[in-house]
Amino acid sequence: MSTVSLERLSILLVEDNLYIRDILESVLKQLGFGWVATARNGQEAIEFLQIAGKTSGQAAGLMNVDMILCDLLMSPINGLLLLRWVRMQKESANRFIPFIMISGAADKEYVEAARDLGVTEFVAKPFSAQSILDRVMKVIEHPRQFVTCSSYFGPDRRRKAGMPPGGIGERRRPGDTHATVVYSADKVVKPKNASDVWYFRLPNALREKVGGAGIKGPLQLPKTLLEEAESTLQRQALDFADWAKNYLSKLSKVTEAAMLNPNNRRGHFQEMNMVAHELRGQGGTFGYPLITVFAKSLYEATLPGCPEDDNALSVVKAHTDAMRAVIRDRVSGDGGEIGRELLKSLKYAIDRAGQRTV
Repeated sequence: MSTVSLERLSILLVEDNLYIRDILESVLKQLGFGWVATARNGQEAIEFLQIAGKTSGQAAGLMNVDMILCDLLMSPINGLLLLRWVRMQKESANRFIPFIMISGAADKEYVEAARDLGVTEFVAKPFSAQSILDRVMKVIEHPRQFVTCSSYFGPDRRRKAGMPPGGIGERRRPGDTHATVVYSADKVVKPKNASDVWYFRLPNALREKVGGAGIKGPLQLPKTLLEEAESTLQRQALDFADWAKNYLSKLSKVTEAAMLNPNNRRGHFQEMNMVAHELRGQGGTFGYPLITVFAKSLYEATLPGCPEDDNALSVVKAHTDAMRAVIRDRVSGDGGEIGRELLKSLKYAIDRAGQRTV
């Protein structure tokens, strides 16, 4: 393998959680990115990209970003809406920019929605420095051609040959005879006819930027950079307990408020769902996979349409108590006997309430 450097690359990090945003920014810098721009949500990211697109001269080079790493669930504009804007709006300065989505909500529906909007890669939380680096290097080493047709614009979704899912038969046609092949990004227009397909096969500018032009075979970063990035996550695990305690305290307060307001609990359950989503995405990253297991269960138990009676609140409380025990007793890994007992107690509480989860 040939060793390369990311120091000439810049990346826009979009993450609404300050704690996670700071950690991801540190990880990206330690992997070697020359510049990491940050935005707190999709709206800030769009504003940044709009300004960057209108900037000229030397300042334009300073504000240009080579790829985007974006969380999925944010407000007021989430990762999916930002992705749609990047790929479809004329104001988007680079509709071909690699877009890596990262989320604890890596369920099939979200992954498919991101794919159909033109995502380049998807990283599931809990994440590691290695999982982020793997997606970044895949973007650099194996950029996919872009496809535009009447219903889609984005990276070619056909990663592998073979039958489409569901046994519905082969939809692809062999060769390029049915498509117009374009080698420039200067003009991106929507095909007029429903049957028209364009392939954009652009030069691999990112590989050239990292020093990999003319190098055959796989590329790699210096091993020490990945080790330093992983060490950052290990050090942050010491602070995760305090961060998680704050979220669990918030969860308890929302549960108490819902108990006092039996006729209008939808807003409370929405808030519980968002807290569960945050905890679900972070536990495994910082050495507490049981937090991810319990938070995923709570996330599913508080989705729209869930029961909102007192039994449902008892289930929320049982999840909160289980996660609080994990943090209090520093239960890492699967927790061994303690972990099994916590899981058993949680399942018992759920069964008593007549719900199905975990």
